[in-house]
Amino acid sequence: MFDRAALIEATEFVHRHILPTPTIRWPLLDRETGLSLYVKHENHTRLGAFKLRGGLTFLRYLRSSVEIGSGIVSATRGNHGQSLAHAASLFGMRAMIVVPRGNSVEKNAAMRAWGAEVIEYGDDFQDAVGHARDLATQQDLIMVPAFHPELIRGVATYGMELFSAIDGIDRIYVPIGMGSGICSLITVRDALGLKTEIIGVVATGADAVLQSFRQGKIVETVSVATFADGMACRCPDPDAFDIIKKGVADIIAVRDDQIADAIRLYFSCCHNIAEGAGAASLAAAIADRDHNIGKKVAVILSGGNIDRALYARILAGENPDGTHVR
Repeated sequence: MFDRAALIEATEFVHRHILPTPTIRWPLLDRETGLSLYVKHENHTRLGAFKLRGGLTFLRYLRSSVEIGSGIVSATRGNHGQSLAHAASLFGMRAMIVVPRGNSVEKNAAMRAWGAEVIEYGDDFQDAVGHARDLATQQDLIMVPAFHPELIRGVATYGMELFSAIDGIDRIYVPIGMGSGICSLITVRDALGLKTEIIGVVATGADAVLQSFRQGKIVETVSVATFADGMACRCPDPDAFDIIKKGVADIIAVRDDQIADAIRLYFSCCHNIAEGAGAASLAAAIADRDHNIGKKVAVILSGGNIDRALYARILAGENPDGTHVR
């Protein structure tokens, strides 16, 4: 999708606005898991997720290529919307963000704090997308998709940082929502000519991408059921899926209780906050442990935006379904 020069240019641009995030090997996490893990801390951006990067490059692209009109509109479960709200505030644009009803209260508050108008509509992300498209037509707004080459170029800067920081990574586990995070890593790996295996991670209750991968075609599920809202996708983006099916070594699914265990591990071993999607890659690396022993494994911690009440319950040993850790 992009060559090395284009990714370097994007990295230089993004670094004018945000600092690189660290990749850390935590001894206590290694001891608890029995693995050699390198955590890429995208939860350390000012928005707590890698989405920040894509918003910057996409709105730069918009300003240089199209008439903005009255502003932008998009749909999100939170981190994509925060990214656009933040970038719009820097570029002096209006931002309208549509979220499903019952979306994270604290993510909604963060988007509003960056100046976005947040509208709740529908039961899930796909419902919100449809309403955002309607608003784009009605109010002369540019519809920003969840997946676009310029979003990928911006998000890919975290992959550039990761591969620059750690040599010889054998495997990387990365959560899949609408695909920008994993597609950006595939793009960087291929542009750099590396052989690292990339493994996608979905929730068992939101496994449309996994079903699509196994069947070799787009599969849409009727609903999603996971507290990891950043992975709550019931219909893969076709362009993203095309990159994923060609570029990943595998896709695995993890249960919500496994994700909750990983959230607790991140706190106890690293004193870092992770939301569901942020902890999913660690949960997957542990679940896939037999394939990872003796390997240099990276996990992407992108998403530290978990509502306080939910986080408190998980740290106290409660799983999202109400069961408790024994």
